[in-house]
Amino acid sequence: MTFGAHATHFAGRPVVQVPPDGPLPDVAGPVAWRLAVNDFDQQQEHVPSAAFAAAFDRFVTQAGPTVESLVVGAWGYAAFNTAPIEQICAAAPRLPALRSLFLGDMTFDECEVSWMLVGDVSPLLTAYPQLEVLWVRGGQDFRFTPVRHPALRELTVQSGGLSRSFVGATLDSDLPALTDLELWLGDPDYGGDTELADLAPLLAGQRFAALRRLGLRNAQHADELAEALADAPVVARLRRLDLSLGTLGDRGARALLAGQPLTHLDQLDLHHHYLTDTTAAAVTAALPGVRVDLSDPQEEDSDDDEPHRYVAVGE
Repeated sequence: MTFGAHATHFAGRPVVQVPPDGPLPDVAGPVAWRLAVNDFDQQQEHVPSAAFAAAFDRFVTQAGPTVESLVVGAWGYAAFNTAPIEQICAAAPRLPALRSLFLGDMTFDECEVSWMLVGDVSPLLTAYPQLEVLWVRGGQDFRFTPVRHPALRELTVQSGGLSRSFVGATLDSDLPALTDLELWLGDPDYGGDTELADLAPLLAGQRFAALRRLGLRNAQHADELAEALADAPVVARLRRLDLSLGTLGDRGARALLAGQPLTHLDQLDLHHHYLTDTTAAAVTAALPGVRVDLSDPQEEDSDDDEPHRYVAVGE
C-alpha cells in the first residue's frame, strides 16, 4: 500500500492548489497553499526540475510575504528530479511569514514514496528559524543532519522505510519547543533499518522535554515497539500515543495493557492493526476515558503457509 490522496488540510488550514497560471484564487481565510508541477523529463535526471523552479519563483513573487503555510507536491518527477530544498531555502527572505511546510505531498501515481529523491531536509530548518511545523516525505537519499531549532513544535517524517541514520540525527537534534514527533519507520525491504536500540534515548525520556505526542507509525516491528513502550519513561508525559499503520498484533497490545498505566492519555491510535476482536475489546475496556482508535483491522496473509503482516505504506 502507499499514498492515494493529497492532503486536504495541513497545519489546521484547508489546502488550496496554486493554479498553473494566472492569479491566485481568492480565499476566505488562512490557507495552506499547495504547489505542484508534474513534469516528466528524463533529460533532467538527478537535478531539480526547471519547470518546478519557474513555478515556485512565480508563486513566491505573487504571494511570498503573505504565505504562512506551504505544501509542496510533485517537483517534476520525483524519481528523476531531486527535491527543491536548495531553492526553498534560498527563498527564505521572500517568505518571511512561513511557519508550516510540508515537502513531498504526492500520491503513488505521481511517484512511489520509495522512489522519491529528496536529500538532506535539515537545511530547511536552518533557513527558516521561525518554522513551527515541518512535514517531510521521502524514500531515496532521504537524510537529516542534527540541528538546533528553537521554534519547531511539530516534526513529521513519512517514509516507507526510514533509516537509522535519519532517526539518529533527529534524536541528536536540539528541539526545545518540540511537542509532536511522528516517525514512519516502515519496512526493512524499503530501507527501514531502525532498531529499538536506536530509539532508546527517546523512549527513556532523554530527548525533547516538551514532547506530548509521539507517533511511531507504519512500523514493521510494531509488537516489539509496544513491548518497549510498556515501561518506557517517555510515555508518562505523553498526551497522545500513536502506533497506527503498522503490524501491531495481540502480543503488542497485551504488553501495553500489562505495562504502565495509559489512562492519562487523551488518545491512543492503533488503527490499521492485526488485533483479534477479543484483544481489541480488552484494550477499549481497559481505557474507558481514552479515545482509542482501533479502526481498519487487517488480516494476515498466509501465502506459502507463512503468516505475513504489512505496514500501510511500503513502496
